[in-house]
Amino acid sequence: MSEPDGRPGPGHLPYQYPQWPPPVPPKRSSATAMALVTASVVVVVVMALAFLAWGYPGFLRKPDGQAGGAFRSTAPSSTSAPAIAPGTPAAIPGGRAPMPKRPRPLADPVTCAFTPDSGSPAPKKVALPPDGPAPSSGTAGVRLVTSAGDIGLTLDRALAPCTVVNFLSLANQGFYDGTSCHRLSVTAGLQMLQCGDPVGDGTGGPGYTIRDEVFPALTYGRGVLAMAKTTAPDSGGSQFFLVFGDTEIPPEYTVFGSIDGPGLEVLDAVARAGIDPAKPGIGDGSGPPKLPVTLTKVTATP
Repeated sequence: MSEPDGRPGPGHLPYQYPQWPPPVPPKRSSATAMALVTASVVVVVVMALAFLAWGYPGFLRKPDGQAGGAFRSTAPSSTSAPAIAPGTPAAIPGGRAPMPKRPRPLADPVTCAFTPDSGSPAPKKVALPPDGPAPSSGTAGVRLVTSAGDIGLTLDRALAPCTVVNFLSLANQGFYDGTSCHRLSVTAGLQMLQCGDPVGDGTGGPGYTIRDEVFPALTYGRGVLAMAKTTAPDSGGSQFFLVFGDTEIPPEYTVFGSIDGPGLEVLDAVARAGIDPAKPGIGDGSGPPKLPVTLTKVTATP
């Protein structure tokens, strides 16, 4: 047996390591092998560049110096065609997509809980929404009075009861009043306007987070209202996005309502004006809208 330090124990000969065979001169690489190695290196570099350009993690951006994502990010990024150049008008589909529905209704009521988040900038201090029971049936109306026109929303408690509680709480406290919609995407596969950040650059929130209310059958067609978040689960807060066109993203973002017809017309006008190339984006083809959208007043409606 050996001692704990690896030395041979009493009465034992040291372990005899086998002799290494004499070194064999390396074979000369063929032209085919060199070509394969070069091609592999090129593929790795292209994948790395693609990740940097398209893998912006989520809709919600983290403040400088913190890990995590933005729509998110994962804003989410588009999963289809490359980004349209900033300012290019979007091809906007007509009509309205069907709203997603839960395959099984939630318990009624459900229990909501909201978690303080000291790492999220909250220049506007607000009280946390009330923890406890919340109905998972019925709807609530909200009107976004914006500098570009009014946008009517119908919040659906059956889809996301706690998210509805959160949105109404922020609206009733005036949290959204005076904030701007900081991110427009007209890219094929990601056509939406993102709002609700009190900082205005994608890093802000209300000072707390809310739980995701998602399910695999979620889709994000024209007319859908959904919450933004980082790549981390349960990281949403106040940022939300309004879908006006083709949006193909994973079912990781809580859908909690729909946009009315006049509101979609407002979004169409904002989308057609395009992205402001004079302002910085986040590297995925999205950026501040050329037609500014400021939420002057957000109120619950009967």
